[in-house]
Amino acid sequence: MTPADVYIDFFERVLENGVAVVGGLDDDTLAHRPTPDANSIAWLVWHAARVQDAQIADVAGTEQVWFTEGWVDRFGLDLDPNDHGYGHTSEQVGKVRASGELLADYLRACHEATVAYLRTLSDFDLDRIVDERWDPPVSLGVRLVSIADDDAQHVGQAAYLRGLLDA
Repeated sequence: MTPADVYIDFFERVLENGVAVVGGLDDDTLAHRPTPDANSIAWLVWHAARVQDAQIADVAGTEQVWFTEGWVDRFGLDLDPNDHGYGHTSEQVGKVRASGELLADYLRACHEATVAYLRTLSDFDLDRIVDERWDPPVSLGVRLVSIADDDAQHVGQAAYLRGLLDA
């Protein structure tokens, strides 16, 4: 197993868990927030996909599928098109409403772009510095772990919320 295979496996788990967490839920359940300032399942999965899309596109030097495949229009959110959820206010979180099918399909599209990029990498690519704003500078390998970890945490939070709603 190569390092790229390990990353692909991790992102595969994010995809599987993300698709499962939205499966069978109606739009109102996906948008439910247990408290006024809490995140919804829809927001958590959308944000996980947006982060993956934006950050993988950045390190790959490509455009985000959010734009190239028309997801921004399919979602039709009342948010800045470049928004991916970082620092969202409670009001902005509440604007993310989408069907489970749309969320799952966008997550799949992000996953496909991620895997396509990961398959181009050699072991040596993982040491490439992709962000010099940090001390120490961030390598591609570290950035990929960060993206996968952030996604796994958000999908896990969505699964926890679904468990509360199913109780």
